[in-house]
Amino acid sequence: MTHLADLFVEVVGTDPVWQGLAGGCVITFLNLLGALAILVWRRPTRQALDGALGFAAGVMLAASFTSLILPGVERGGLLPVLAGIVLGVVMLDRADAWVPHIHVLVTGRVRPDAAAGGSGGGGGVGGVILFIVAITLHNMPEGLAVGVGFGGEAVREALTLMLAIGIQNVPEGLAVSVAARNAGMGSLWYAAFTGIRAGLVEIPLAVLGAWAVSFVTPLLPYAMGFAAGAMLYVISDEIIPETHGRGNERIATLGTMAGVLVMLALDVALG
Repeated sequence: MTHLADLFVEVVGTDPVWQGLAGGCVITFLNLLGALAILVWRRPTRQALDGALGFAAGVMLAASFTSLILPGVERGGLLPVLAGIVLGVVMLDRADAWVPHIHVLVTGRVRPDAAAGGSGGGGGVGGVILFIVAITLHNMPEGLAVGVGFGGEAVREALTLMLAIGIQNVPEGLAVSVAARNAGMGSLWYAAFTGIRAGLVEIPLAVLGAWAVSFVTPLLPYAMGFAAGAMLYVISDEIIPETHGRGNERIATLGTMAGVLVMLALDVALG
């Protein structure tokens, strides 16, 4: 891992903001690959998608602790990290309240209890806009987490987090494209474009996260907790309910366990 970190620094430089930009581009590129996969794998089964999304949840779950929460506690103590986690959870919870919540993974449908006065479904221009906003919110914590990792000036740990989020971005990108297709948003190419567009937000968020914590160093443990809390919220509120709602609980759970194991192996091998 030392050689990889040295190569990364040689190519990108030592500025945390530039490193955050590079990390955001990498995870967005892997999201792009996943989104474009729908052009080849046009009708993945729900069982396969639930297993893949379970894997993504497992990677995010383990990464939240190994790459964000525990390093944050080591750097700034428990209370700042706990405060950050609470802020991350509150932020995502309020975002769900402000934006009529759409199940963006696999189904592309609006919850029956979506915000009062909102649209009753995913159709029409309003439904398309809500769909795009929802999937963009879903991707924000991941870009922020990568940026915060590089902003902390621990390149090896940040690269581990970048690789982990990039790996889980592949099935997520595919799932968003499938959801767009299922929501009736046009051709396969447009569905792929929707998946790609959802991941683009990760680049500016990665830059913002790196800039914020490198410019104001005491923010680092709070930011690490915030990113972890936001990711844990997405796992619990979005991914797990979606993957356990169609009778594929076992394959989704096995996928989650596989994701945890892969992330732990990455953390040990590359950390």
